Amino acid sequence: MTFVLAQWLATVIAAIALAHVYWALGGKWAVVAVVPQVPVEGGARLQPAFKPRGWMTMLVAAALLTIALLVCLRVGWWLPQVDHRGLQWVISAIALLLFARAIGDSELVGFFKEVKGSRFARLDTWVYSPLCVVLGAGLLAVAWV
Repeated sequence: MTFVLAQWLATVIAAIALAHVYWALGGKWAVVAVVPQVPVEGGARLQPAFKPRGWMTMLVAAALLTIALLVCLRVGWWLPQVDHRGLQWVISAIALLLFARAIGDSELVGFFKEVKGSRFARLDTWVYSPLCVVLGAGLLAVAWV
């Protein structure tokens, strides 16, 4: 069961990493749905809260691929299995970061965000934040089972 969960986790996280590589290389598909938006003076229009730089997006992709590799190491999928306590703690810390992402920054992301009404905000409430909770729980299960 843990092995199948780990395979699912590594696959989903790697797929998210590949989407980040696509965006880092200039891809435009779904970009309006993955960057938080804020109201422009008067609140009738929305604009991106920031413009992600390509190298920063590539850094996020690298971090996500690293997480996928850590999961593979933990269960021995494609890589030799590692049962080191340090790996368990690193994966657990990543899970806590995902839980924190789901809770949010109180303004733009997470379940308790203040800025609502954009495509990103709706997807964040119904897809991104719940996915962070599921991935975090899965990482904890893989780390400690």
